[in-house]
Amino acid sequence: MVINTNIAALTAANDLDKSNNALNNSLARLSTGSQLVNASDNPAGLAESISLNALIGQTNAANDNVSNATSFLQTQDGYLQQVGSALDQMAALAVEAQDGTISSSQLADYNSEFTALGSYIQDTATKAFNGVSLFSSGNLSVTTDGSGTSYNISGINLGAGTYSTASGASFTSSTTAATALTEVTAAISSLGTDRAAVGANEERLQYTSQALSVLSTNLTSANSQISDVDVATESTNFAKQQILVQSGTAMLSQANQNPQNVLKLIQNL
Repeated sequence: MVINTNIAALTAANDLDKSNNALNNSLARLSTGSQLVNASDNPAGLAESISLNALIGQTNAANDNVSNATSFLQTQDGYLQQVGSALDQMAALAVEAQDGTISSSQLADYNSEFTALGSYIQDTATKAFNGVSLFSSGNLSVTTDGSGTSYNISGINLGAGTYSTASGASFTSSTTAATALTEVTAAISSLGTDRAAVGANEERLQYTSQALSVLSTNLTSANSQISDVDVATESTNFAKQQILVQSGTAMLSQANQNPQNVLKLIQNL
């Protein structure tokens, strides 16, 4: 038995230090809810978690873009519905204006309403969504995933083509009313094609949004497996480390008593 070097105390102190470190690490994981408190906890897992977090953020951002584009299309279609109602009324007025039994003043009244509805269509052509024109010839590019893949939505130009011709029409006789009716009918046909295209684009983006939501959920789940702490398991480990620390403290105290026993032997000489 020696006094200068207390091997038992050194061993107990080392073991106690390890238990204290393990207890502190367990406490940190429980308090943060994360398995990756320090980079040294799981370097490979940390790298993967960082990558997954980036993908989650990119996917959610793409889903936001798709949602905004869907709102754009819904607003666009809402205006087109009203344009359709206006064109239907204009067509009815053009037919009524061809009635040979009406007076010139009545014909003028029909034309007044007809041109007012045409002016409404022209005004609608200037509407915008968040500063972006709803009805221009330019395409709208929408980012549909975290990699930057885009989907192009063809523009609908209410200020040109058959719409412009119909909205700028008027009549002063049954003959010109017949011509106006032909122009309005052509615009109604174009409207049907354009609304179908808007509906198809909206449906396409709705499917994309659903897919992005599923992807985001799965990426989050995968990241959770790496980074989130299992509270039940970690609580058990914490209790274990507490017992080891308490036991180690007691053993260190006992080991420190050994030199006292040697001293008693010397005192008895």
